[in-house]
Amino acid sequence: MTEIKVHNHNKMKVKKVFSDYVIIILMAVIMVVVFIITLYPFLNSLAISLNYADDTTLGGITIYPRKFTLDNYKNIFTNLTIWKAYGITFSRTIIGTVGGLLITGAMSFALSRKGLAGRKVYTMLCLIPMYFAGGLIPTYFLIKTLGLTNSFMVYIIPSLVNVWNMILMRSYFQSVPEALEESARIDGANYFTIFFKIYWPVSTPIIATIALYFGVFHWNDWYTTYVYVTDQNLRPMTSVLMSIINEASFAERMAAMGADASAIGNAVKGKAVNVRSITMATMITSIVPIVAIYPFLQRYFIKGIMIGSIKG
Repeated sequence: MTEIKVHNHNKMKVKKVFSDYVIIILMAVIMVVVFIITLYPFLNSLAISLNYADDTTLGGITIYPRKFTLDNYKNIFTNLTIWKAYGITFSRTIIGTVGGLLITGAMSFALSRKGLAGRKVYTMLCLIPMYFAGGLIPTYFLIKTLGLTNSFMVYIIPSLVNVWNMILMRSYFQSVPEALEESARIDGANYFTIFFKIYWPVSTPIIATIALYFGVFHWNDWYTTYVYVTDQNLRPMTSVLMSIINEASFAERMAAMGADASAIGNAVKGKAVNVRSITMATMITSIVPIVAIYPFLQRYFIKGIMIGSIKG
């Protein structure tokens, strides 16, 4: 009798009415449309980067190259400036992410301790600059006074602590059972041991999430270079990409103003035939590493955000 009831219950559970099919089809159509809209700009950029430069100027490139070539990527990877920019970008991303995780994580762990004297005051002092920044001019003079302008460390030191990331990590640490810390304290462990050998291993979701936040910030940041760095040897990939885009925009503006071909050629000498394709090729090479890493962190990313947002 019990088996019959379970069987009937399962049959009722999987039974769908006409409206259910309508909703499923509608959701599938919406997902396909969103997928196409999201994917098209990337495919278009990839097609332009793989297209012969002279043919690209004619326009009309969609999602596949009309005249396939790898010359644009060859020009990128034979350019010493590009390689220097990649070195700066990879260096600041790795060092900045590791440093940010350690410093922000240590701060989060300290503020998650209920026995910390003045914990609420420290938390409030962290939250105030999150809503009320000092402004561009005071910040610039502070960075200059610290001797960080035209220095690689300007990419690292000011971003070691992120208040929002700290709040997420603190909330996650507070969800870790206190029994783990108590047992470690009984065995004579200090706070450094508890942090690195107990809390750190069990906090993989939030650590992966914050690592992604720090990594994406350092990889995409161009503003720091724009404000604080004039040394060409310290320019990251995003800054070089901005320069290439500006050159392309300048050539297009000259053409729109009616400048003749020789004037445009002199303005962008040696680059007139490939500046747009080079722009797209540079952009593709700059986003591929982040796109390749994200799928491996996605499951941790979702779990870390959900758990970190439950407690405030």
